[in-house]
Amino acid sequence: MLELFTLAALVVVSSGVCSGSEAALLSVPELRVRQLAEEGGTSARTLLAMKEAPARPIAAIVVLNNVANIIGSMAVGSAAAVVLDSPWLGVFSALLTLAIIVFAEIIPKTIGSRYAETLALWLARPLAALVWSITPLLWLLERITSTFGGHETGPVTNEDQIRFLVRAGSEEGSIDPDESAIIQRVFLLDDLSARDILTPRTRMTWLRAGSPLRELAERIRDSQHSRMVVVGETLDDVRGVVLQRDLLLGLLTEPDAVLDADWPHLQPPQYVSPDIAADDLLPLFQRRRRLLAIVRDEYGAVQGVVTLEDVLEILTGEIVDETDRDVDLRESARRRYSHGPSGGAEAQESEPSPRHG
Repeated sequence: MLELFTLAALVVVSSGVCSGSEAALLSVPELRVRQLAEEGGTSARTLLAMKEAPARPIAAIVVLNNVANIIGSMAVGSAAAVVLDSPWLGVFSALLTLAIIVFAEIIPKTIGSRYAETLALWLARPLAALVWSITPLLWLLERITSTFGGHETGPVTNEDQIRFLVRAGSEEGSIDPDESAIIQRVFLLDDLSARDILTPRTRMTWLRAGSPLRELAERIRDSQHSRMVVVGETLDDVRGVVLQRDLLLGLLTEPDAVLDADWPHLQPPQYVSPDIAADDLLPLFQRRRRLLAIVRDEYGAVQGVVTLEDVLEILTGEIVDETDRDVDLRESARRRYSHGPSGGAEAQESEPSPRHG
């Protein structure tokens, strides 16, 4: 009788170890394993290799589990037939089946899922040794099963999964709500273009080229922005961009100087397409060290200006300081010119507006 229960216990334990190992290996996130591998540790690197190619480790566990169940069941059945009478044989079989379901499947898989990281790291090296020892058998199984499926694998994660994880982390309290909001907005950088975030031409702050600084003094003084566009006869004729500080300094030192191409502080304009993505604007501003760009379409028409602040506001929301009179200038422009004068484009362009830079 002792031999019978010992064999039954071995079957249940061996099957449970296999079930728990499989659950742990499948449950531990690959991204977490990558992080552990970068931090160092042989077990973590071994586990990462198995997560990147899980077919053989899982197959090894399945093979070991089935061997334990089949051979173990045969041994237990033979021992039970000798020890037990026919009426008790059926009862023993029912109890053994219940024990396998509860103690070899449900409980081990629950434990494996709950403590996946710890168990997976502990089992990584023994499992790697098992895979190596039965490599020929696994190779044969791969050749057989490859006819029923390809070898292509998808990405480890995608944008929707990251959004879900960030949202779940915020709800659980592991990620600060402000951090969660910024991470969620990062994905908008690729979804929004310069057309979506620009300050429209009807709200550009501009100065007429060829004008003496003295005549522009009031407009320069009243501007709430650090950069202004210098234009010719129309807003499509952009001559450059000038810093307000250089203009104020010029008013003090040479007020009769003319704002034209020969003025030493006039910077050449940089142009971008309306379709350029916001995440491409960031490296462009960094590389060229210019924080304002003219948005011009393929026909040469200026649609507006876009600044580094416009891009950053995608991440942070509207940035408003004590000098801003309008928070959302795109909406302000729509309101103003849907109820304003009907003098056409040139009539609108003739009135400077205080927004950008």
